[in-house]
Amino acid sequence: MELESILYSAREHGSSDIHLLSNLPPVFRVNGEIVLSEAQPLSEKDLQKMVQLVINDEQSKILNKDLQLCFSINHKDFGRFRTSIYFRNGSPEMAIRMCNNDIMTRKELGLPKTVNDLLQHPAGLILITGPTGSGKTTTLNYMIDYINSTRSSKIITIEDPIEYVHEHKKGIIVQQELHTDVISFQAGLHHVLRQDPDVIAIGEMRNIDTIATAMTAAETGHLVIATLHTSSVAQTIERIIGIFPPGKQQQIILQLASSLQGIIAQQLVPSVDKKHRLLAYELLVATPAVRNILRSNEGHQLYSILETGSKQGMCTMDSSLCTHYDRGEISYDALMSRVVQQDQVRLRYNRSRV
Repeated sequence: MELESILYSAREHGSSDIHLLSNLPPVFRVNGEIVLSEAQPLSEKDLQKMVQLVINDEQSKILNKDLQLCFSINHKDFGRFRTSIYFRNGSPEMAIRMCNNDIMTRKELGLPKTVNDLLQHPAGLILITGPTGSGKTTTLNYMIDYINSTRSSKIITIEDPIEYVHEHKKGIIVQQELHTDVISFQAGLHHVLRQDPDVIAIGEMRNIDTIATAMTAAETGHLVIATLHTSSVAQTIERIIGIFPPGKQQQIILQLASSLQGIIAQQLVPSVDKKHRLLAYELLVATPAVRNILRSNEGHQLYSILETGSKQGMCTMDSSLCTHYDRGEISYDALMSRVVQQDQVRLRYNRSRV
């Protein structure tokens, strides 16, 4: 089976991801569920041939050196795909993420208006967090498009890989791809600061150097938007501080307290009918009270702020999930498998543990 046929089938079935593994037919993820296609199983030779057809010589060198590679495929008919190649038992396999051809609106994504309010800030740090497949990149691209459409600014992105190609609108935009335009997030970010940016979007803050440079950029007059693989606001703060050695943590705490504008931690939850997924989120806005908590390094108090900060647009993950349940959009099982305060939610709906 040719890769082009697989890409076509994935688009036709509304898949979010494709998994190509040896000795299995192509596997699609549809509305969060794994679905095996009815095609013939792929052999190791099939996969090796597919890999050779989609990578160039330079990418082949990186793959042989690192034993993994992430890049984009841009098909003239089927659109853009984020592709990850890895090895299992010495044989290459592929995980392919479908990229949206269009930027969805805030309402279509299920994002609150507070997100737009955060994007009005001329400088500071906005973080989008969540596990793999939680829609972080989709939210990031919405934010980039919103700024691009509403502000006369220069936006520079560093992505791994580029999933959506933005056009110049009210602003101008430069998109750089890892291993194609820049060597690393850290090296790219250092160079970006010399390109007169107003807004910097980082596909992922992966290491201490990238986080340190991003925070410095946010402190020195740039609006920095970045993603992290953390599941909550509190965990995000802990991860950023904890990645630094003890001797530098106080400095990072003060930087974070002064530069942070907001954090949205998100996940996607299957709908009752299993036909689509809904965005649930935890949202922190950096109010003076939040900044004081950060300066005091008392992150455990942030949850109370989230619970009482609805007037400032804040929200806990449990509150967001309960709203979906109250509207009949998600099942009770989906709700309970994702809430943090399970006993409180059971009490709210007068449900027992059984």
